[in-house]
Amino acid sequence: MSKIVPTKSITPPAIKARKGGGAIVCLTSYTAPMARLVDPHADLILVGDSLAMTIYGMASTVGVTQEMMIAHGRAVAGAASRACVVVDLPFGSYEESPAQAMRTAARVMAETGCAAVKLEGGAVMAETIYFLTSRGVPVMAHIGLTPQSVNALGGYAVRGRVATDAAAIMADAEAVAEAGAFSVVIEKTTEPLARAITARIAAPTIGIGASVACDGQILVVDDVIGLFTEFRPKFVRRYAEVAQQIEAAVRDYAADVRAHRFPGPEHAFGETGP
Repeated sequence: MSKIVPTKSITPPAIKARKGGGAIVCLTSYTAPMARLVDPHADLILVGDSLAMTIYGMASTVGVTQEMMIAHGRAVAGAASRACVVVDLPFGSYEESPAQAMRTAARVMAETGCAAVKLEGGAVMAETIYFLTSRGVPVMAHIGLTPQSVNALGGYAVRGRVATDAAAIMADAEAVAEAGAFSVVIEKTTEPLARAITARIAAPTIGIGASVACDGQILVVDDVIGLFTEFRPKFVRRYAEVAQQIEAAVRDYAADVRAHRFPGPEHAFGETGP
């Protein structure tokens, strides 16, 4: 008898139905332990390609591979029992054609057990989003500042300050929503633009550095808890300083080892290792 694998209690259609309702709580996670901590409190967990910086120490998300996303996606999807788990499609794995995107998305979903995928790009990706969603792949879109395109954009500056830029981003939002995206991430845009998009499109908007005007918010959990210290976005409120606690704990441990201080005789030098 085959085993039926239960779906998470919060699905992509459930997220889409939250449009205009209570704020949608979203956070990133890259590991099973963190997913277990985040899961009871988040409606959606994104396995973001931001792991390039937070986990692997890369300068940008451009170097992330499918194998990286699948490994971390599998860990998170396996640990979360409540939240909707979404996995980023990495740069170069979907832009070439809708067929390429379908192959990548199918592999990611099959090998991780996630509920949906996320891809970056506005109107230029609308055909791909429609291709995926019409074939059973829920898609979270991402517009505004798109980190995978940072080289083309020339940096991480706020988008939408110029009228022509704002109009293009609005057109992107309308295109991806009409193509079937169940939600739309808006990153680092002006507040008036984020508010206008949220009012215009039927899909819920998830802001990151795009003000409180969106239907929900997402942040990198490592930023929220103070674990990633190399860069601190201006729009992030830190709720803890975990890096400092880890550093203090490791320092105290090292001092105890050097002084031959151990909790009990079973940890004395000469005993078998862990």
